[in-house]
Amino acid sequence: MDINKTLAQEFGLRQEQIDNTVALIDDDKTIPFIARYRKELTGSLDDQILREIYDRLMYLRNLEKRKEEVRNAITEQEKMTEEIESAIANAKTLVEVEDIYRPFKPKRRTRAGIARENGLEPLAQIIMAQENGTDPEKEAEAFVNEEKNVPDVKTAIQGAMDIIAENFSDDAEIRKKLRALAQREGKLVSKASDEEAESVYTNYYDYSEPIDKIAHHRILALDRGEKENFLKVSVELDDVSATGLIINKYVVNGSACAELVRESATDSYKRLIFPSIEREIRNELTANASEQAIKVFASNLRQLLLQAPLKNSTILGLDPGYRTGCKVAVIDSTGKVLDTNVIYCTPGPKTNMEASKRVVKSLIQKHGVNVISIGNGTASRETEAFVAELLKEIPEKVSYMVVSEAGASVYSASKLASEEFPDYDVSLRSAVSIARRLQDPLAELVKIEPKAIGVGQYQHDMPPARLNEALTGVVEDCVNSVGVDLNTASHSLLSYISGINATVAKNIVAYREENGKFTDRKQLLKVAKLGKKAFEQCAGFLRVRDGKNPLDNTAVHPESYEAASSLLSECGFTLADISNGGASGITEKSENIGLENISKNLGIGVPTLTDIIGELKKPGRDLRDELPPPLLRSGDVMEIKDLKPGMELVGTVRNIIDFGCFVDIGVHEDGLVHISQICSRFIKHPLEAVKVNDIVKVRVLDVDVKKKRISLTMRLDDEAEKKERAPKPARKPENRRPKGADITKLRNSSFRIKQK
Repeated sequence: MDINKTLAQEFGLRQEQIDNTVALIDDDKTIPFIARYRKELTGSLDDQILREIYDRLMYLRNLEKRKEEVRNAITEQEKMTEEIESAIANAKTLVEVEDIYRPFKPKRRTRAGIARENGLEPLAQIIMAQENGTDPEKEAEAFVNEEKNVPDVKTAIQGAMDIIAENFSDDAEIRKKLRALAQREGKLVSKASDEEAESVYTNYYDYSEPIDKIAHHRILALDRGEKENFLKVSVELDDVSATGLIINKYVVNGSACAELVRESATDSYKRLIFPSIEREIRNELTANASEQAIKVFASNLRQLLLQAPLKNSTILGLDPGYRTGCKVAVIDSTGKVLDTNVIYCTPGPKTNMEASKRVVKSLIQKHGVNVISIGNGTASRETEAFVAELLKEIPEKVSYMVVSEAGASVYSASKLASEEFPDYDVSLRSAVSIARRLQDPLAELVKIEPKAIGVGQYQHDMPPARLNEALTGVVEDCVNSVGVDLNTASHSLLSYISGINATVAKNIVAYREENGKFTDRKQLLKVAKLGKKAFEQCAGFLRVRDGKNPLDNTAVHPESYEAASSLLSECGFTLADISNGGASGITEKSENIGLENISKNLGIGVPTLTDIIGELKKPGRDLRDELPPPLLRSGDVMEIKDLKPGMELVGTVRNIIDFGCFVDIGVHEDGLVHISQICSRFIKHPLEAVKVNDIVKVRVLDVDVKKKRISLTMRLDDEAEKKERAPKPARKPENRRPKGADITKLRNSSFRIKQK
């Protein structure tokens, strides 16, 4: 297989793009580096497409490796033929390769294997010949042998049929056709393991759905229900259609031998083929559903990490609790901890509302707090009510926001947290994390294992290695796209930078602590274990603010510094202009000269030139600054019982799943917007219309206080359209023009006559 050619066809890209991308991957260039600094070679492919190409490249290479292993194994058995060689070469998937290898694969002791040991292979061949006039029982008499455990004709025929059945099972073509039939016409069926058991899986206690129609999230729900012993899940396929595929290929007439072949086909399907294909289909369904869930998780995680930071704010973080109180931490605009405390503002043995208010008011006044961040875990509702009441009593303008504390406890108990805050207990570390994840979500959330952040569906059921690989890739892409301040970043944040591993990240921090702030990117080459290759990969993503060279505070790579300086000169600017806030007007001037002309003069591609212009215009820019700010609250707190159908609210999308999205509308429970209620147009998946952290307007459709379920719609324009399109009420019969009436009299009356 020409892998590069296959990739170009599958992704619809130019061969040159694929060849260059594969060459860069083989040269150990990271995906973020390739996406940002090798656009001319890849045709400006983004990081997500590059990762898809990488995954497919690895699969195809593994496929070729397995093909070679199978070729060698069959050749060693001296059974290789041109037909088998051709089949292996044309195989497109690992499953096809394994089907081809099945007849030659060493098997455990089977009924067919025992029959072969007993010398019944020739009898199986006689039966398969299906000659009219052949009496299988007479032929079987010659194979009766007590010493070989073939005491009678019946045993001999059964052994021969076992051999035939296994041969059918090893037929790659038959398995391929049956697999396609099952995918096309099969059903996934579930039954209750225990009819009496109450569970969240009651909807699946008597359930079936075509395999080619079933949604990914339902597959994962069925898998989990089966794993928890609430469900029995199976694949159903019409036996007649399935066995017919085998019979049509192998049964040639109506002879006595043909009847035995027919019986062998049925036995082969039920005993050998179908159980195997059922496992394969279940595994494939789960794998596809898992991959879809991982994609949704990755997309949600990307939006969560790239949400707008709350800059230039002093934040008070609250980690709610009942018995142990509410932990408090105040951080300044750089994330430095200014103060900590514990208050008792929720129901519990030590509750003291007035004392709690005094503590928080004092902290607000002392440190100039302007935002309060509240964790959404246990007791968050009561804590939010406390904060809302307190804000009414103070003159200071302070807002608050309830943030997800998913993973905060994981971080608090981690080795990283103990190194960062050795003098704080676990609960106070959580309060700091809750404050920081509102201030700079990316810098804080990278300290937590991605799957613990909780913005997916069934993430704990996913293949751990694949999930970790996908989510780590997302974090890498986000961190590198934003860039990192070399003089303030933690080693956990630095470890996600292209070309930097955990060891080198710690070495950078150690160098910084020993030698003071970095003043130049070139100083990175003095860091232990950070060589020229690593420098090439990481330098463009690391920012040095107020350094010797203003270009060090941009995403311009050091390899392009000369080109950037020449561009500035050609457009009438200097490096000093960069230090003073940017070369305003450089876009217009470069366009007047002509990007193509500048590109040729500087010896760089237009994509790189465009990126450099953007960086020189706004040095040190943060792409997250262009996003909508987080939705801060300051009003009354609502509870689910306060919600009524028809109420219109503004909320934040917190999570997206296959069948809808969950929106935080200011009550403890997030409301569900079903996929059918996201927008008026048809969408296959919610991600086509919404993203995590989107600020959206919703209307309450239904509220179930007992089950704590809120149903919302985002289709607010539908009602207005319905009213506009609604037919006007028909005039009452007495107001209609009487048949044959005098028009003059009618005009003079109170009746309205439509002129046509």
